[in-house]
Amino acid sequence: MAYLRIDKIAKYYGAHRVLSDISLEIDEGEFVVLLGPSGCGKTTLLRVIAGLEQQSGGTIVLNSRDISQLPPSARDYGIVFQSYALFPNLNVAENIGYGIHGGRTETLARKQRVAQMLELVGLPGMEARYPSQLSGGQQQRIAIARALATSPGLLLLDEPLSALDAIERVRLRTEIKRLQKRLGVTTIMVTHDQEEALSLADRIVVMKSGHIEQCGTPLEIYRTPITGFVAGFVGRMNQITGTATSAREAHCGNLLLQSHRQMRLGEQYQFGVRPEDVEILVGHESNAAEQVHYAKVQKIEYLGPQTLLTMRLNDCNSLELLAQIDSNRLKTQCIQDASIVRVRLDPKAVHCLTTDPQHGQVHVD
Repeated sequence: MAYLRIDKIAKYYGAHRVLSDISLEIDEGEFVVLLGPSGCGKTTLLRVIAGLEQQSGGTIVLNSRDISQLPPSARDYGIVFQSYALFPNLNVAENIGYGIHGGRTETLARKQRVAQMLELVGLPGMEARYPSQLSGGQQQRIAIARALATSPGLLLLDEPLSALDAIERVRLRTEIKRLQKRLGVTTIMVTHDQEEALSLADRIVVMKSGHIEQCGTPLEIYRTPITGFVAGFVGRMNQITGTATSAREAHCGNLLLQSHRQMRLGEQYQFGVRPEDVEILVGHESNAAEQVHYAKVQKIEYLGPQTLLTMRLNDCNSLELLAQIDSNRLKTQCIQDASIVRVRLDPKAVHCLTTDPQHGQVHVD
């Protein structure tokens, strides 16, 4: 049985629907990330689970106990907010120990627990400092320590890294994952950052307009998205329009596109391929059976170890493609603006996007 079961949760603000029949099961010890653009309902769902918002319909069962109508204080969770929400007038020890044994009473057990939590988050000896004396990363660690101090069965994280700089975000997300694995606490995290979701989650729940578009492992979400929205939102995706020339093949100019799904002759279909699956060939040799095309580089975007090339394939209806390559290749292959390069698309990496007439969704094959 799932540790947390969310069944047909709906949320309305007047006539405005924010959540629409959300159903989700989460196993004990699992790290689940709610991912989606601003306004998709992910934070509202987290607040409903926490009891900070009352759902308009549906039930929430935590560890076999229906908590749907319980106040926040009666639900077994710890929460970390985007703004950390530390008490500025309390020192670190008082912040962490606030929920232990019902308040600020000094006890040996409380002191030991605070010291234990500071050791856990890598900040031993910080008991006497105040939030204003801490960096953003340190404040976030204290907020996590406070959320875990009461040994909750569920940890809720509401965009906990969004206020940090890029380097600190990467460092702290590694710490969060390490802590979660070490403690085995069931965790739900809200973010709009795809890289965070892919690196942290056991499962990702991609949300759009108040409903779940897809739920799966990071690999499933990235490599086999089931809707066009997921394909475009999680990572970059080249989308190519092709006209079916047979039940399994379509063409965009001279570019051959293959589908595992049956297509109708003469109709147009959308195909998707990730930039890292667009291959820039070295040399002039190629297998005669390979689909090799010449492309002109339109733009070079340097991203450190990786570089993005925007190219135009003139023999494929002036198709524009984005390719991701190792930055070292720019120098070794003398690739620059207006360079002509040879391009191949791996047929196995090109997915056919087909419209489901019943649901109006785009599915990736």
